[in-house]
Amino acid sequence: MGPTVFIIDDDDAVRESLSFLLETEKLPTRAFESAAAFLDAAGSATQGCVITDIRMPGMDGLQLVRELKGRGSPLPIIVITGHADVPLAIQAMKAGVSDFIEKPFESDVIIQSVRAALERASIAHGKDELRADAQARLTSLSSREREVLGFLVQGFSNKHIALKLQISPRTVEIHRANVMHKTQSASLSELVRLAIMVEAA
Repeated sequence: MGPTVFIIDDDDAVRESLSFLLETEKLPTRAFESAAAFLDAAGSATQGCVITDIRMPGMDGLQLVRELKGRGSPLPIIVITGHADVPLAIQAMKAGVSDFIEKPFESDVIIQSVRAALERASIAHGKDELRADAQARLTSLSSREREVLGFLVQGFSNKHIALKLQISPRTVEIHRANVMHKTQSASLSELVRLAIMVEAA
C-alpha cells in the first residue's frame, strides 16, 4: 500500500469533507473518529502523513503527537486547530508536528500542506531504505574486512593498511577486493559513501 493520509477527527462532517477533498486530489485517505482508533488500526504505518484535530475527547491531538513521536513514527503530522487553540498548536510544533492549520481553512491550504508533508516523508523513507540496504551489505563483512574498510574510509593506502594490521599488502588487496564485492561497490568513492551513510544512521 502506498502513502496514505490518515485523518483523525471526532467530527463526522470534518472527516468526510477532508476525505472527499483529498480523494479528489488522488490522495488515498483513511479516516478515524479518535486517536485511539487510529493507533489501534494504523499506529505502525510508515508511509503517508497524519491530519489530526487538536481538540478531541479521550486522547487529544497533542497527546497523539507525543505518542507517535515516542514510538519513533516517521509520519509527518499536520494539526488542525481553532483560533483559540493556537498556543496548543505551538506546543504541538515544539513536539514535532510539520504544520498547523487554523479553522476554517481553504481547500488549497490543506492540499498544499499535505503534499509538502508527503514529499518530506517520501524523501525520509527513501533515505531509510538506502541506509537499511547499506547496513545489510556491511553486515556480510568479516571482522578483518571491517578493519580494512575502516582504514580505506580514512584514506589509507593498501601499503599503510598492511603496516597497521601487520599483514602483507597482497592480503590487504584480497580483503579489499572482498569488501568491494560483498558491498557491491563499483569504486572506492561508492564504498566510502556507503560506510558514511551507515555511520550517520
